Amino acid sequence: MLACNGFDVIDLGVMVPAHRILDSVVECDADLVGLSGLITPSLEEMCNVAAEMERRGMSLPLLIGGATTSKAHTAVKIDPAYNLGQAVYVPDASRAVGVASALLSDEQRPALVAEVAAEYRAIAERRASERRSSRRASLAAARENRFTTDWSAYAPTTPPLLGVHTLGDYALGDLVGYVDWTPLFRTWELKGTFPRIFEDPSVGEVARSLHRDAEAMLERIVAERWIRADAVVGLWPANAIGDDIAVYADEDRGEPLATLHTLRQQMERDAAHPNLALADFVAPRDSDVADYVGAFAVTTGHLEHERSAQFERDNDDYSAILFKALCDRLAEAFAERLHEWVRREAWAYAPGESLSREELIAERYRGIRPAPGYGCQPDHTEKGTLFELLDAPARAGITLTESFAMNPGSSVSGMFLAHPDSRYFGVGHIGSDQLEDYAARKGWTAAEARRWLSPILDADDLPVAA
Repeated sequence: MLACNGFDVIDLGVMVPAHRILDSVVECDADLVGLSGLITPSLEEMCNVAAEMERRGMSLPLLIGGATTSKAHTAVKIDPAYNLGQAVYVPDASRAVGVASALLSDEQRPALVAEVAAEYRAIAERRASERRSSRRASLAAARENRFTTDWSAYAPTTPPLLGVHTLGDYALGDLVGYVDWTPLFRTWELKGTFPRIFEDPSVGEVARSLHRDAEAMLERIVAERWIRADAVVGLWPANAIGDDIAVYADEDRGEPLATLHTLRQQMERDAAHPNLALADFVAPRDSDVADYVGAFAVTTGHLEHERSAQFERDNDDYSAILFKALCDRLAEAFAERLHEWVRREAWAYAPGESLSREELIAERYRGIRPAPGYGCQPDHTEKGTLFELLDAPARAGITLTESFAMNPGSSVSGMFLAHPDSRYFGVGHIGSDQLEDYAARKGWTAAEARRWLSPILDADDLPVAA
């Protein structure tokens, strides 16, 4: 039991099943339920909780928040499953207390529930209309419109540091110059880009004060070694086979060491706008071009829990939130620094690169580092393959939960691709044909595929364009 802003809070942890959550709710006679979504599989579990609350005849307010959630998802997927109560999306933790107070007030609750319900109905109707007017390309058509290039004219750089390499207890001071400050302000819902946000007449002074506090704490984090940074990176021979990437142990390129599965865009597009998959940026096996792929996992979360727990025991919520936000910023900075090292030295396909911090943040470099579970590859389970290749638990102390969230939380993982035309994209929604094809390639049942890919599946099955 935790005390937080006048409320007693029970934290049940990560990806607890619906029945366990609601058993605890009944046991402690809770006044409301709050769910936080850190990674996309939790979105489906939120729907399960809402449906189970409906089945049990519950009517408690259901608060929805977290990095992967949205008002649209709450309106379209969660709210319709919970007719006896009201699901309410809360975009930021700083607003949760106010919303919770209103929902627990006999005077304020009816008006708030009516307003939210009307807004969510409008969102759901608008989304339904958009789905009816949308069409997907068939998987076959999307593959026909894949990204193409003259592979015979492409000469991949052979990494001088092939294999898996550990960077343990990395110097925190070397990461400070790679910190992107803009997302820190968004934690406090301060809209603007660093450093221009300081000149904003409405939020500039608050942003400057927050930044001063952050820099002071960051200085202590580094000087007093409040946390530990560890990383592991791997580079291997690789080639694309269809929409997948075969990873090999050595240049003999015999039996694959592992297979990285990728998903393809299925929105209708023309030849000038290919339907992309990450496998498009790796030379096909039948091209006879010896290509490569990389992977990494970094963390700045070791010892984070102990320090943040001390802030919470001291009832210093501001410092606890700021510290956690800085740990996240340092993890992203570590990923940026590691990628630079890979481009210039470990893979060395851009040895002469010299970019400013602003150019790094703007991603002016060659190559990408897509992360499983996000736009380019929305399947979080692909982290499992990366972690096996990297031996990340043993080498960097980073583990995966059953839902493929990383522990410690202030961790980043992903792939490295070096092709000059590689770029970030969003897969978007996929059709049942790709769902079935992907399930077969992964060795999944259709139910398993729907569970893990539910965020990119439409609520109803759209007709597939020929």
